[in-house]
Amino acid sequence: MIGVLVSGGLAVYWDGPEAAKLDMRKIAFESNRDGNWEIYSMNADGSQQINLTKNPADDIWPVWSSDGKRVAYVSNRDGNKEIYVMNADGSRPVRLTHDPAEDEDPFWSPDGSRLAFISTRDGNFEIYVVNSDGTGLRRLTHDPAEDSRPFWSPDGSRIAFLSERDGNSEIYVMNSDGSGQKNLTRNPGSDFNPKWSPDGAMIGFVSNRDGNNEIYLMSADGSKTMNVTRHKEEDGRGAFFWAPDSQQLTVISNRDGNWQVYVMNIDGSGVKRLTTGPTDADIPTWSPDGGQITFVSGRDGHNEIYVMDRDGSNQKRLTRTASDNTWPFWGPIKK
Repeated sequence: MIGVLVSGGLAVYWDGPEAAKLDMRKIAFESNRDGNWEIYSMNADGSQQINLTKNPADDIWPVWSSDGKRVAYVSNRDGNKEIYVMNADGSRPVRLTHDPAEDEDPFWSPDGSRLAFISTRDGNFEIYVVNSDGTGLRRLTHDPAEDSRPFWSPDGSRIAFLSERDGNSEIYVMNSDGSGQKNLTRNPGSDFNPKWSPDGAMIGFVSNRDGNNEIYLMSADGSKTMNVTRHKEEDGRGAFFWAPDSQQLTVISNRDGNWQVYVMNIDGSGVKRLTTGPTDADIPTWSPDGGQITFVSGRDGHNEIYVMDRDGSNQKRLTRTASDNTWPFWGPIKK
């Protein structure tokens, strides 16, 4: 196997068994260790923590492109929230949106050619797409109610999103050009935070239709809806994540007294609590190979990022600062 290490702008190549042992996976995250929110990256073991944005304004919401070469993010460095893209090492930041309104929540298309985002530029939050070089801006939703939380299907052909156009929060889906908008949930309860399964077969979401927030799964066409958490306490809080193989979910639940991380099969079986302690745990994101899970916890006095094996073992603190570190996003495995 050939290894590649980039250091100081130079790429060093070598071959042999040691190359296979080196873990080059990256995690992007937010930190206010420098007095404002910046985007950092680190290796999966917590080493080489690097400030990618280095700007006195707030930079948040890092999202990797599918090839791991770029990171989209939100910054208010030009006076209001705008969408930016930079290389994975922080170089060549490019502003994609140019509007006095708020532009937020960028999500890459699977092929890395476009980003969906939300903007208030037309009076309320609507969903837009823009090419990764800033050209081709297009508005996809046109409704006086708010549309938000765009999430691309794995094949890039459709976008799931949240809409309040029916008087309550519902999960909609549309083609990637904005056509064919359809309400999938059609329920008087509040349905929100849609997330497509990695295999494209299902959409997960949070709903209070049964009296409290629970995690539901439905087929991608809106059929066969199932409550997978089925508990009297709160499950979700918006933070649930699909395993890469689409067979498990990490969920935040307060069923044992405070917010902790749980894992379960997609049929609701095999529920296991992964974190413990008097402080909350949050944002349990899976590594690309499904072997590890990062999460955020205040167990050491303020929010830090931790990693554990998928069964909850080998919990390790990755960040160690007298400040908050949050929203870990794993970079893809480079092939």
